[in-house]
Amino acid sequence: MNKSEDQYRRHIIQVCRLMYQNKLVAATDGNVSVRFAEDRLLFTPSGVSKAFVTEDELIVTDLDGKKISGGREASSEIRMHLAAYQERPDVLAVVHAHPPIATAFTVAGLSLAPCVLPEVVFHLGTIPTSRYATPASEQGPEAVRELVRGCDAILLDRHGALTVAEDVFKAYFKLEKLENYAQVMLAAHQLGKVKTLPKAEVDRLMQTRRQLGITGRVTMCVGCDICKTGSP
Repeated sequence: MNKSEDQYRRHIIQVCRLMYQNKLVAATDGNVSVRFAEDRLLFTPSGVSKAFVTEDELIVTDLDGKKISGGREASSEIRMHLAAYQERPDVLAVVHAHPPIATAFTVAGLSLAPCVLPEVVFHLGTIPTSRYATPASEQGPEAVRELVRGCDAILLDRHGALTVAEDVFKAYFKLEKLENYAQVMLAAHQLGKVKTLPKAEVDRLMQTRRQLGITGRVTMCVGCDICKTGSP
């Protein structure tokens, strides 16, 4: 948290534009937040497209979500963001979007948890899917609270994805990597059998990750059991 508030505002807007340009959100979907001081958060406002939101429209709240400044209201998903910050002191940015292919996997009841691509395992680990929660309800934060303790990227059942990091750009890149992984998995399912990585290779990737001191949290695994039963 060594940047100025203006810098954090500018970075949030840059991420909002990337989300919209790369079709990770539509219309007024999605929300972005940053912890820019020990007890202050910046949120995107509700009901504004990420293509047009401006720096001065961002909302400042405390860690309980109480508005400090801003002419609009914070995103209706503020409680989901707050849950991530409450569970993870290391998290300084949260991005929620509706990446279409990744979301389609949850609609179809398919998981992105199996370990398939080494770079995804290395950077995101196993990607769990939360239980279904009505958007903007009390169920939302509870659906992600336990998962975010050990994961930086979560699929939300029929409601997109949530990614967290110590920097808003890193949180965005995790979202981008998640959607790219979903696109690869979709193509693989269409082409034929999906081959998973052997457990020994997954273990090597995790060992390398630890040796390189990669930040963030990954969970291995969330119980897909493919390592025990072989490739699906």
